[in-house]
Amino acid sequence: MAIPFVAEKDPAATLDYQFNWAEWLAGDTIAASTWTADDGLTVASSTFTNVLTTVWLSGGAVGLTYAVTNRITTAGGRTDERTLSIVVVEK
Repeated sequence: MAIPFVAEKDPAATLDYQFNWAEWLAGDTIAASTWTADDGLTVASSTFTNVLTTVWLSGGAVGLTYAVTNRITTAGGRTDERTLSIVVVEK
């Protein structure tokens, strides 16, 4: 059973979130990374290295939970994705 990825953010905050793909990559490297988010949450920017993907998120409405998905393609031609749930709370 997979462990869910869940994080909290304030609606006024712009924060970064990461996935570390190193174990899954097993020596391969990330060649491309795209992030998508449910309407209402904004992908402000994103970056990636050989094994890490990072997204900066802003917005969201208090009390809602948003799905944010990271899809990668590796140098070896593999693709996979992970989804993060962002719970928006007033902090």
